[in-house]
Amino acid sequence: MNKTKNIALAALPLLASCHTGAAQQPNIVFLLFDDLGYGDLGCYGQKIIETPNIDALAAQGLRFTDMYTACPLSAPSRCSIMTGKHSGHSQIRFNQSIYETGRPEDFEVFVADSTKEGQVPMLPGTPTLATMLKGAGYSTTMVGKWGLGNPGSESLPNKMGFDYFYGFICQRWAHQYYPPFLYENDRRVPTGNKLIPGGTPLDEGADPYDIHSYDKYTQVGYTPDLMYDKLEKFIEENADPSGRKPFIAMWTTTVPHSAVQAPADEVMHYVNKIGDEEPAKDYGWYYPNRYPHATYAAMITHIDTQLGKLVQKLKDLGVYENTLIIVTSDNGPASNGNSPMEFFKSGGPFKCRKGWGKSSLHEGGIRMPFIAFWDGHISPGVSDYMGQFVDLMPTFAELAGVKAPDNDGISFVPTLLGKPAKQKQHEYLYWEFPNSKGWVGVRYGKWKGFIKGVRNGNNHFELYDLSSDPREKTDVSAEHPDIVERMWKFAEASHEAPDGRYPAFNMDLPVR
Repeated sequence: MNKTKNIALAALPLLASCHTGAAQQPNIVFLLFDDLGYGDLGCYGQKIIETPNIDALAAQGLRFTDMYTACPLSAPSRCSIMTGKHSGHSQIRFNQSIYETGRPEDFEVFVADSTKEGQVPMLPGTPTLATMLKGAGYSTTMVGKWGLGNPGSESLPNKMGFDYFYGFICQRWAHQYYPPFLYENDRRVPTGNKLIPGGTPLDEGADPYDIHSYDKYTQVGYTPDLMYDKLEKFIEENADPSGRKPFIAMWTTTVPHSAVQAPADEVMHYVNKIGDEEPAKDYGWYYPNRYPHATYAAMITHIDTQLGKLVQKLKDLGVYENTLIIVTSDNGPASNGNSPMEFFKSGGPFKCRKGWGKSSLHEGGIRMPFIAFWDGHISPGVSDYMGQFVDLMPTFAELAGVKAPDNDGISFVPTLLGKPAKQKQHEYLYWEFPNSKGWVGVRYGKWKGFIKGVRNGNNHFELYDLSSDPREKTDVSAEHPDIVERMWKFAEASHEAPDGRYPAFNMDLPVR
């Protein structure tokens, strides 16, 4: 790795003004990282991991400080993006696979029988962000991870509005960066890799401090590169400088989700930068790794470099000026032997360690980095708009000039286009999460409240003043019973029993 990695954005001119509105439907590039923390990007305070291209977008676009995912776990977060429904109304409320035993060797079962891979599907005919934009004349693609259905179901990308899909249908396969196959639309296509089940240890007698002991985990088809090539090809084929045929490209990369794997030269760049480290030994059903910290950093920089290449491609194709680029993450960072979130302070200003990131409703689990860039339309700045991923559907609908399906969001187009006086605001944001013993959460102005251990019968609404306590150290619920009462009412107004297909989603609100 070298300084040439900052390919496209270092010399971006400052935007002189903000247009009063979009002259035509914009193209949309939506980059969704997987388990990237609020503090993992340079523009959000990261000191070690290099993200020059994303940082340039943030400097010359809009960086949001208070944008939230709709759920702290992958599948329900993605369902809310696709449907515009928060987790009190959503069809999918946590990661539930069709075939569930939890053993790493199940991958061999999936190879033999595709009907056993995949996650709980959305209902047939569900209106999605993709069907909405397709109806507005957009060409639509998703490259990366789906996780919202299983092969053979009606909840596959091509049946939910995408003209083209390439990547992982099943998000358990997405725990590998050298899988034996990916899906192109509804068909498996080989990658040239062989199956190495998660949890496969080093060879007997191998020296864990010798980098070559890990050679067997690196193969020929690195999925971030395979996916980027398909993404770029789609944009080349669908870019229309006249603006008459817009596109949306949802780039749902699996980076930096475990298992962490990256090209060797890029890993060594960070080994040289941060120094030697202990091998990952507590790797669970992922893989051993000689340099887990360096590899995690290299993965993020790898995608940043690809984003720089993509921006240059948009320029070369003549569609850069009419393309909205959004960069964010599906949920907060994970805690395992492959994800060094404490080392990198991945939670940024928020407390972020095991139990405080992914799979929790603490700020480190749900407050997301969120950057929006659109040359000539979005002026440089920082926005404290309090939003949630459910806002994407109505926002994209307004930009496309169509009516959105029923959703829980608010369009933040006025914020994007520099018209804060016209921006509607959420009175509150709501979350519920039936996993991790059950959580319910509310954000109301500066106040953040949640109940954890709902499935254990807990009904105590903890309360925090985020303006003075972003790390959620001091529960002030006893001093503000009126705020707690409001949060109870918001929760009661927002909770809706799931459709009953999957009992694991069922979680009633606590009894007061």
